[in-house]
Amino acid sequence: MLIRSISGLRGIVGAPDGLSADEVTRYAASFARYHDFKGTIAIGYDGRFGGESFYRIAIDALVTSGCNVFALGMAPTPTVMFAVETKPEIVGGIIITASHNPSEWNGMKFIAETGLFLDGEENRVLWDIVDTTKPESVPPEDFGDVIDGRDFAEQHIQAVLDIPFIDQEKIARRNFRIVLDCVNASGSHILPRLLHSLGVVGIIELHCDGSGIFPHRPEPVPENLASLKDAILREKADLGIVVDPDADRLVLIMENGEPFIEENTITLATEHVLKHSQPVQNIVINLSTTRAVEDIAEQYGAKFFRTPVGEINVAKKMRETNAIIGGEGSGGVVLPLVHTGRDSLVGTALCLSALAEFSGPISAKRKELPHYEIVKSKIALATPAQVSSALSVLYDRFAPRAASVNREDGLRFDFGNSWLHARASNTEPILRIIAEAPTREKAKALIAEASELVI
Repeated sequence: MLIRSISGLRGIVGAPDGLSADEVTRYAASFARYHDFKGTIAIGYDGRFGGESFYRIAIDALVTSGCNVFALGMAPTPTVMFAVETKPEIVGGIIITASHNPSEWNGMKFIAETGLFLDGEENRVLWDIVDTTKPESVPPEDFGDVIDGRDFAEQHIQAVLDIPFIDQEKIARRNFRIVLDCVNASGSHILPRLLHSLGVVGIIELHCDGSGIFPHRPEPVPENLASLKDAILREKADLGIVVDPDADRLVLIMENGEPFIEENTITLATEHVLKHSQPVQNIVINLSTTRAVEDIAEQYGAKFFRTPVGEINVAKKMRETNAIIGGEGSGGVVLPLVHTGRDSLVGTALCLSALAEFSGPISAKRKELPHYEIVKSKIALATPAQVSSALSVLYDRFAPRAASVNREDGLRFDFGNSWLHARASNTEPILRIIAEAPTREKAKALIAEASELVI
């Protein structure tokens, strides 16, 4: 089945009711109609096997609907978003991607003229067009043009290098040895170029051939990164960098082969930006992100805001509050100075600059950050009714002892220095349950108590 959500469209390729060439044509043509069959649409694909075919099908649908196309080829999601946000002639964007989903999945993410993903209401308008109209071609003389945008990656790299919080000289002096894992997808070429531009010479490219064939499950979580750990230890590297197929999420692995933990990516980046900024800044994170970011905000006199999970929710709140930095604990760093979207290139540059300034190993830096243990779980629930019932049961158990309850996105219960968040996934038919506490035992106990109630 096709999953439509605030995160776009995803489906298993070739499965009954999954993602097919006809569906890609239908959604791309509908996106052209959404833009009144005019303007330029930026488009890229995440590099996964088969994605280039869907990319070309989408281009044909857009062109024959009368739209011009800025074709970036295999490109990270943040590069496409940066193009939409910075090039005034571009009215929207499409990325052919299933993000961190396994190789049998693919999908489409849709970007508004603002450079942000379509929000809930904008998605509803697009879905209505998809469901009620048929693809419509214009006469050949009115076909749009295809503009080669494959070199645009260099502008994205330059924008990252221009971030005022980045000290290239300090990064170069550290002589970092870095193992880089891009799962052979869209980060395979742009991230090595960024590292070279930052002055890193010791780059060990582990899975960066751009073939689209994933060497392991593509979600950048510790259980999928055994080969990266081995390479770090073998090469005596200072750290490992891994991104998901569309390179919007960044995860770091320490010099000892242990995970830095993806929640610490946004924590480290936030600390570095606030350290080098004027006081009284705003930051935005989602409801499932570590409270360590709150501690950092309080340390530097910044104000923090929380939003429902979903990049668009974080991004819109960042614009509303003029936030200097924000993101998500899944490894997503958003810095509006470049563009208002999760960006592994931005996260990489900020984290390397922070580590170069610290001068010690990344494992020592982790010990300096506020420490909490976060545990993430998921339970398959097939229908919205099951999700609603599960949340009702959780409310009855946890609300009486919670200091506060947030209902913006499922249920989040705060218990002082720990919390529990249960919500329906935006991308899979599951209930996500996340808990954080000062110790792993306490976080696991919260997860176990919640899971027992809903299984």
